[in-house]
Amino acid sequence: MPIPRSILTKGDLPDLDLAVVAGKWPADISGHVLISTSDQRSNPVHAFFGDGVLVRLALEPGTDGAPGGRFAWRPRVIDTPSVRLRRRRPDLFRSGPVGTSSPFGSVNAANTAPLPWGDRLFATWDAGRPVEVDPITLAFLGEVGHRDDWAPVLDAPALPSILTTAHPVVDPDRGCLWSVTRDPLTGVLSVVRYDGDGRHVRRWPVEGAEFPQATHTITQTRHWLVLADTAYKVDLDEVLGAGDRTVANNPGGPLVLVRKDALDDAPPGTPVRGAVFRIAPEVNHFYAAYDDSAGIRVVMEHTPGVDIGMYLREDDTDVYGHPIDPALRGMYCHAMSPALTTVLEFDPVAGSVTDVARLYDPERYWQAELSALDWSLEGQLAPTRHHLVFQGFQPEAVNGRALRNYGSRVDRSLLPAGQTPAVLASLERDSLKPLSEWAWALDDYPTSPVFVPRSPGGPGRSRYAGAEPGGHDGYVAVVVHNDDRFRVEVFDAAAVSRGPVATLAPAPGTVVPFMIHSAWMPAARPADPSIERLRFADDLDDRLAQLDPGLQAVAREVAAEQGA
Repeated sequence: MPIPRSILTKGDLPDLDLAVVAGKWPADISGHVLISTSDQRSNPVHAFFGDGVLVRLALEPGTDGAPGGRFAWRPRVIDTPSVRLRRRRPDLFRSGPVGTSSPFGSVNAANTAPLPWGDRLFATWDAGRPVEVDPITLAFLGEVGHRDDWAPVLDAPALPSILTTAHPVVDPDRGCLWSVTRDPLTGVLSVVRYDGDGRHVRRWPVEGAEFPQATHTITQTRHWLVLADTAYKVDLDEVLGAGDRTVANNPGGPLVLVRKDALDDAPPGTPVRGAVFRIAPEVNHFYAAYDDSAGIRVVMEHTPGVDIGMYLREDDTDVYGHPIDPALRGMYCHAMSPALTTVLEFDPVAGSVTDVARLYDPERYWQAELSALDWSLEGQLAPTRHHLVFQGFQPEAVNGRALRNYGSRVDRSLLPAGQTPAVLASLERDSLKPLSEWAWALDDYPTSPVFVPRSPGGPGRSRYAGAEPGGHDGYVAVVVHNDDRFRVEVFDAAAVSRGPVATLAPAPGTVVPFMIHSAWMPAARPADPSIERLRFADDLDDRLAQLDPGLQAVAREVAAEQGA
């Protein structure tokens, strides 16, 4: 069976009240699942570049406005300045292979990952500042840090282009958010720190490390930030409309460790030096254990043969030479090679990398899509499980153009004879030994899993930690797409092979656009009004004079809506 044709639906995003359609809902699950997605109604050329949507799913029945026994599914388009300007002048916004541009500047899509920070909630993207939203209304509150603090790649009258990461991290010891920004022309990387209040961030260039591609993820230990060049390469000819995409992602790249103490001691703007390594194959997502007393260990979800920069077109052919279904136009090119997951240990003194563990099974594991782990401090100090969704081999989502670009880097003898199922695998954290797994039907398309701790916030524990932190004691929730209707499946994190313990679903025929990343919050509470945040008006200055008076007035109207 093919990928669900509803995966890129452009329909409305209504509030839904989901019902338990299978199993029994656990009594000890609570809080909210947050999911980011891309609004296909904004007509992106590449499906990843639509306006940002956040979905809040209540895990307790009869809350958030749902009737008794039902579960509230509440999607909202994030009303950023980009979105508000587009609503006023849609004629001026043009979608391209790497985003949407306008005379105001570039759209901050904020569509990739939700990031909880205590009671606060942010949405992130690789080409824009983190955006804060109200956890209750999901309304826009402000972008993080004045645009000049980030040193924009392309400045603009109102909407600067800032290359950053979709996965900044919250430091539990320093009470700050760590992010990055990158200059694509030079590859120079900078670390960015936001202390949670005020309208500015601090930035330090990193010496000795040039990242030629992207910085989709950063991770951290107690003493180190871990930054790696990630597998997304821009093709300038494609962007400029001069030809088809012909580049291939680099087969490996640099990774740099930056000591947090060095950033603490250096004035903003002062270059800091990191320990530089090289890793291969290419990678997009990676996660370090926070306790680095016995070494810096990182789970690396390598992505050989996955080119998310390559999107499907109506005139493409698939692995077998069949025409691509136009319903998949804009979806990214899926895996051309089996997945590889490793645990690597880095020694910044010796400059060595030790291959601690690896998982590679071409028959079962294709496309390490997304993972779920215990994000509580207690869980990060002693992680036990790494839950990973492998998307399976999807031949109709691999186009001939990508196969030509990658040439001999794709071992065609490893390509399965047909589609293989998606799999949820629960892995032992340090050995990557599969402890339990669940395979879906071929017409199911699971997306980002999320770990939900059992009975969090008890005596002596943080609000995000369950009774036994680490990732084994709780639940894994997964949104599963299917053309009949989407559903939310909940698994016992200790035994996913038993199948879902409960399933939520809307009315038959209800579908939603593909979900990207997800997160869990113990409660949704109103935003704190006492926190000083950047206003859109703070970003507007003499550069606005580059626009004609009518467009200047539109920008000021949007700024006035946010108030003082």
